[in-house]
Amino acid sequence: MTSKPVPFTRTLIALSLGALLSACGGAKNDIDAAPAPSASVSATISVAPGAPGASPTWAFSGKTGIGTSFEPYVTNAQGADQYLSSQANPVSRVWFSLAQGILTETMYGLIHNAQLKEAQFIISGNGFVDTEKDNTVTSIDYLHKDAAGRPLSLAYRVINKDIEGKYQIEKHFFTDPDRDSLVMQVFFTAFEPGITPYLYVNPHIDNSGANDIASIGQDGNSLYAYTGNDDSSVLTVLADLPFNQASVGFVGESDGLTDLKANGELNWHYASTSADKKSLGNVAMTAALPTLEVGDANRPSLSTTLVFGFGADKANSEQNAKDTLTAGYDKVLAAYNGEGDAIGWQDYLQSLSSLNAMTANTADEGKLLYTSAMVLKAQEDKTHAGALIASLSNPWGDSVSAIKGSTGYKAVWPRDFYQCAMAFLAMGDTQTPKVAFEYLKKVQVTAATPGYSGVPGWFLQKTHVDGQIEWVGVQLDQTAMPIMLGWKLWQAGVLSDTEIEHWYQTMLKPAADFLVSGGEVNLDWNHTQITPLKTQQERWEEQEGYSPSTAAAVITGLITASDIAKQAGDLASSEKYLANAKTMAEKLDSLVVTHKGLLSAADGTQAPYYLRLAPNGTPDSDDKLADNNGRAGLDQREVLDGGFLELVRYGVRSANDKTINDTLKHIDNTALEDNLRVRYEFTAKDGTQFPGYRRYGNDGYGEDTATGANYAEHGSNTPGQRGRVWPFFTGERAHFELAKAIANGTLDETSKAQLVQTYVKGMEAFANDGLMLPEQVWDGVGNKTRFNYQLGQGTNSATPLAWTHAEYVKMVRSVTEAKVWDSYEDVTKALNE
Repeated sequence: MTSKPVPFTRTLIALSLGALLSACGGAKNDIDAAPAPSASVSATISVAPGAPGASPTWAFSGKTGIGTSFEPYVTNAQGADQYLSSQANPVSRVWFSLAQGILTETMYGLIHNAQLKEAQFIISGNGFVDTEKDNTVTSIDYLHKDAAGRPLSLAYRVINKDIEGKYQIEKHFFTDPDRDSLVMQVFFTAFEPGITPYLYVNPHIDNSGANDIASIGQDGNSLYAYTGNDDSSVLTVLADLPFNQASVGFVGESDGLTDLKANGELNWHYASTSADKKSLGNVAMTAALPTLEVGDANRPSLSTTLVFGFGADKANSEQNAKDTLTAGYDKVLAAYNGEGDAIGWQDYLQSLSSLNAMTANTADEGKLLYTSAMVLKAQEDKTHAGALIASLSNPWGDSVSAIKGSTGYKAVWPRDFYQCAMAFLAMGDTQTPKVAFEYLKKVQVTAATPGYSGVPGWFLQKTHVDGQIEWVGVQLDQTAMPIMLGWKLWQAGVLSDTEIEHWYQTMLKPAADFLVSGGEVNLDWNHTQITPLKTQQERWEEQEGYSPSTAAAVITGLITASDIAKQAGDLASSEKYLANAKTMAEKLDSLVVTHKGLLSAADGTQAPYYLRLAPNGTPDSDDKLADNNGRAGLDQREVLDGGFLELVRYGVRSANDKTINDTLKHIDNTALEDNLRVRYEFTAKDGTQFPGYRRYGNDGYGEDTATGANYAEHGSNTPGQRGRVWPFFTGERAHFELAKAIANGTLDETSKAQLVQTYVKGMEAFANDGLMLPEQVWDGVGNKTRFNYQLGQGTNSATPLAWTHAEYVKMVRSVTEAKVWDSYEDVTKALNE
């Protein structure tokens, strides 16, 4: 524990109350800032110095929990399912995340619109000042579970115990499904006298931490944060217990943490960080709770309900917080859970018709399965129904600048989107994937796309949930997968014949035409000519060339488009799509399989194998892949990628295909040097061994092996960066092993059980204590970083990753059905005719 630092003083910049309120008057979000006179609050109304404060960043990205309320769709006048908020059916548009034992990025409005970086407690005691994040040991659990321990809502209990046993903080987190507010119930216990907890809130309003103002309400018991813009969102923090003291300031300069670290006391009492909306920056709000004295019968511990209210203006934000506080913990939590007449998370879980049967094919009695169902649904925007994001996180956020707004992974990629939609369908949710499919029209390139000229039909690389364009690379698999999803929904009866014919004409035909012919593309920086099967970017969004995984999707997309076109009566296009798919499948190996490989299998044998990527479709040559993520490009024949397994998954190649299986020998070769090695071995808590896989050899999308720094931590890539193991590849391998057992006629109850014990249990072992599945886990190579990662532990990349949860769900459904869930039998049939 830290000892008391030497105190120091700071000159106060003071204004009279009248001058401060006069300077702050006028616009709709101006908020009166004046603490109530008291013995502990200075009678002088002061403005905090030190603008703009420390340069802001986002929070640690390894989330142990995310949450939001479950909201049912409402059918509008046109018959479409939407999120429609009304007095009878209020929709809460607040999302939160938890990491390192504290509340981190919290969003309001659109799902990417962060309003808060973190909220935690500073604890001052006899000779020490702690921060909750740095000086406690954390445990996390769910507040609402069934008899088997399966979570029934995304409401959490976090317990933080001081590393020296001096205090304990228990916190409960959930949102109010009827209002734009978040509840944090706190139970604070002291085990020695003289301990004072201080709430410390670091807002990042409207997705930036550099333009904020913080102030204290006139009663001294309310905290406000907003930006200098008239249209700013507003955060209000209220408690059911009066604050003893409160102050606001600039982070690292005049904030409460800086003050408390000096002498363990809150000596500065700043009422606002700006008198004129010109002093903007990275601000923090600090409020003292009563001091806990052990032995005081009236206060052996402390409990309080804190509410974070959000709104488009001060009045709305404050009213949301007050109404939630008035409704009370029990009522709001019951509504969030879906108890009684309320519609909540347990109702959503009960609606999933496949969940019970799937639970029998898990290794943890369905705990991760239930969590995955809710995590996937929670990562849908509630203004633009069906907009499924990749992750409610900013990868390596603690070293990512928050000066300018960033969506991070809180955005739409049609590839990740497809994985999630198929997982919803696997669980028995037919409504969400249908709404999601219909949403995709918003992110398809047409003649109306702002700034675009060229051939339409392809789907944008990355967009905000409202369709705002962010990245503009052309990825052919992201154009094929909407077709594949539409076909799956049609085959499942979710889309009627009439509906699929409509979507063929309005969305799927232009996509299929682009997959056949490509064409000129001009958007933002991107001026190129696309000639399928060559893609401008493969599924890792990094390289141009011929990719087995991209080809698998394109061929499948065209064959399913052929089937849909036939239904729509467009026989000429149906024949064209099918013919092109067959041609692509026939010539694929000549484009991506090398017969002059530079790698040997573990047994020393050499045979043709699939490349990660062939830039020019000449796989026997010494063509180099492009430099990327700090890594110099290597000869294409040195780099392996498991993406070729998608050829089996979709039905383009047989699971018994010799080249497929020969390539697997290279993937499984753990004797390869670490830079080229893909497979690593892990051990579950019960000793079960299971595999994990990197994206590809020479991957640089990860922490630096020499310094331990985050990916591009200092604003540029470094040669030592290393992409780690991605858990969803364990699921991809499970799908291949299932397909092979089916092809060989060896699938029985024993082999199914082995799949569960190896791959299902393996993915479950990758989940953290909050049952969140990460993008990447530590593989044991190089510097463990400042976080001292353990083997198999999720890194600070992106957690939870929707794709990982989706792959787990699909794997469990596949094992349950004894059939690969997202296979396409018509593809195999068409290619063999």
